[in-house]
Amino acid sequence: MSATRSLSTAFRLPLAFMAIALLAAAPAAAQNPAPAAAPAQQLNAPTFRFGGVVYSGYEYWMSDSLGHTNQFDLQRAYMNAIATFGPGVTTRITVDVFRPSTTPSLAYRIKYAYFQWLPSLTGPVGFRFGVTQTPWLDWEETLYGFRMQGSMPMERAGFITSSDIGAAMDFATKDKGLLNGTVGVYNGEGYANPPGGKFLDYEARASLRLLKSNDASPQGGLRLTGYGHLGRVDALGGPLRNRAIGELSYKSKLFTLAGEAGMGKTGSAGTATVHPPEISGSVLAAFGVLNVPQSNWQVLARLDHFTPNTDVSDSTSTRFIAGVAYRISPNVRVLGDIDAVSYNQTAPLAAAVQAQKSKFLFQTEFTF
Repeated sequence: MSATRSLSTAFRLPLAFMAIALLAAAPAAAQNPAPAAAPAQQLNAPTFRFGGVVYSGYEYWMSDSLGHTNQFDLQRAYMNAIATFGPGVTTRITVDVFRPSTTPSLAYRIKYAYFQWLPSLTGPVGFRFGVTQTPWLDWEETLYGFRMQGSMPMERAGFITSSDIGAAMDFATKDKGLLNGTVGVYNGEGYANPPGGKFLDYEARASLRLLKSNDASPQGGLRLTGYGHLGRVDALGGPLRNRAIGELSYKSKLFTLAGEAGMGKTGSAGTATVHPPEISGSVLAAFGVLNVPQSNWQVLARLDHFTPNTDVSDSTSTRFIAGVAYRISPNVRVLGDIDAVSYNQTAPLAAAVQAQKSKFLFQTEFTF
């Protein structure tokens, strides 16, 4: 009986996706009956687009008074291959080139490998399946606009990942401005890790525009955005992996302001009879970006306050980021910034942590 119940729970959301997909496609099919099959030689060939983005730069560790570390490095490189197979069907593969923490040489992995289906090009929903974006980070990185500087607050804290293996449904009002969001079911371990086992994670984001601005993008205007994540770690005892984020933001062509509060509850592996307590952490963050009028200059500032365990009073850290960016061309941008962290803890910091408390960074971003 319990096995039947587990099977029903595991398939409930994927079956719901299938039902929504059929309902979305049915009206279009009824209004536009399928034409007679064309000869194979008359079918439109798929169109292909290739490109990528590279983040590289120089860093000087200002708090490294002994080693005086300064170095050039390649932070990230993404190579994209996108193919369109007629109206509404797209495939994408993105290779992520990165430097692992365990080896000195660069490595690569698949970040995205999915297909996307839009039942109607002007309809309210679209579907993705494969190694694909999770609901929160892709949206917030677009709002912030400075992924070249580093990861976003909840990702840097280790609570969420930008991509995972699963199925997702994007939804929006017709102009995508008033309301937009994503719901999905994923493995939960993230694209950088192998699938875990029997547990799946359920994630959702919705963003509501409260006030318009001169920016008509899905991030534009005064917006209230929420994110929820329910999951379990695939280990004995099945500890929770729950997250929640609330954000208030305003984006116009002149500037962007945002403030967010996030929480994460995560447990460690237990046994069939012993369940270690879950640890609750929190993130408070704010950022702002000014696009200097009639110029290619931008100014950014950001503050992240991270508490890894809300039950421990001296475990917090606060990160401050400030910098100035200049766009050399539509596909090349440079950024000079300070990235400094202060720690509120009684125990002395490890030497490696102390050395990296404050850095000066000169970073570059180019797309092709």
